[in-house]
Amino acid sequence: MTAKNEMRPTQVELDILQLLWKQGPSTVRAVHDVLSQGKELTYTSTLKTMQVMHEKGLVVRDESQRSHIYEAAVQQKSTQRQFVSDLVDRVFGGATEQLVVQALSSRRVSKDEIAEIRKLLDELESKGSGTPKK
Repeated sequence: MTAKNEMRPTQVELDILQLLWKQGPSTVRAVHDVLSQGKELTYTSTLKTMQVMHEKGLVVRDESQRSHIYEAAVQQKSTQRQFVSDLVDRVFGGATEQLVVQALSSRRVSKDEIAEIRKLLDELESKGSGTPKK
């Protein structure tokens, strides 16, 4: 396994990261209460997963209180880019345009989303190509 693969969160880790990105720093109990809704998930499973995430560097832990507080140590955008890059390479053979075509044709796209996509494409075109900066 490469270093790149080690940092890629598993699905459960990604669920926890998404929760931390949305809610901000949280205790294991707070994370577990949300994750376990409608699922059979034990508190110890959530705790162990978050401990592993800490070891991997995906989260940081504040141990100054009895209930440790966990916070995402990786940024949402960089994690999303990592997954998209992997998806483009593995599923679309590096063809970014195929990913975009499939994404846009697989579900309804709102006028606001289309406007945002046009704006992004205009930025890319005016800069010559590459990744836009936000």
